[in-house]
Amino acid sequence: MLDIVIQAREAVISKAVKVKRILPFRLRRMVGPFIFMDHAGLIADIPSEPSSLDVLPHPHIGLSTVSYLFGGQVTHRDSLGVEQIIRPGEVNWMTAGSGIAHSERFEDPSSLTGGLEMIQTWVALPEKDEETAPSFHNYIPEQLPVFTDKGVWMRLIAGNAFGLRNDVKTNSPLFYLHVVLQKGAKFGLPQEHSERGFYIAKGSVELSGITYYPGQMLVFNKGVDPLILAKENTTLMLLGGEPLGERFIWWNFVSSRKERIEQAKEDWKQGRIILPQRTTRNLYRCLMISQNQREVPHDPNPFHKHPVHNQLKLEHNF
Repeated sequence: MLDIVIQAREAVISKAVKVKRILPFRLRRMVGPFIFMDHAGLIADIPSEPSSLDVLPHPHIGLSTVSYLFGGQVTHRDSLGVEQIIRPGEVNWMTAGSGIAHSERFEDPSSLTGGLEMIQTWVALPEKDEETAPSFHNYIPEQLPVFTDKGVWMRLIAGNAFGLRNDVKTNSPLFYLHVVLQKGAKFGLPQEHSERGFYIAKGSVELSGITYYPGQMLVFNKGVDPLILAKENTTLMLLGGEPLGERFIWWNFVSSRKERIEQAKEDWKQGRIILPQRTTRNLYRCLMISQNQREVPHDPNPFHKHPVHNQLKLEHNF
């Protein structure tokens, strides 16, 4: 029934931001096409200089990043020239495809007075779409269907589940939901997808007599129908879909081919990946020095699929 319980680990993504890292995990690298998941916050003690929260420009290939805020505000800039303020309840879906660079900055201190809390996931692309042209789309809450029932509120972030659909553009079958349960509410998982799991962002749930707590992800075998009981007011992120096959992951790069990641590494080092606007040449040099210092020296097989190694390469992703 229950395939695995993943306990989030701490990771550092900027000077002032530590996150709970859920995926990838050494015993479970992906859930459907989802290959990465970070939970930042709640960060209630905002630094006097909010820029210390900034995630500086960095590249991606072979995936889509999905940013979803519970609280606060982030300014996204990317190498397509997009500048987008990200607010709670919106879906920001950036497809890297053949290559993109972006940053996330905290430029309005007044928007952080209630704290900052954010979930970011990466969705691997099917092989046929790994080299697609990069793109960015922002979807406001009014474009995302909401379902309510006794003790249950849920918003469909992407894909399809429980008969809900929306216009968020995806590249493979998946589902992604923000679910809020009141104490005592019972809930299940959508049946139409092969791989399914949920992450506990707040609160606690009981399943088959066992209680699970914030920072845990539960992943289930195909075909089972678990009954989730909220032990208190609880926030869950449900996700999954159809598997895409194995993927290699190094730093911010995801691909079905090792040689493609090698190419991306060289493209970044040689400055062939365009940076977002407002990125200075001096900052680019600092980014390169920082990234080079994070590399593991003398690794005879930098693409082996042991996620403990991969986590070293992911420490500055968000």
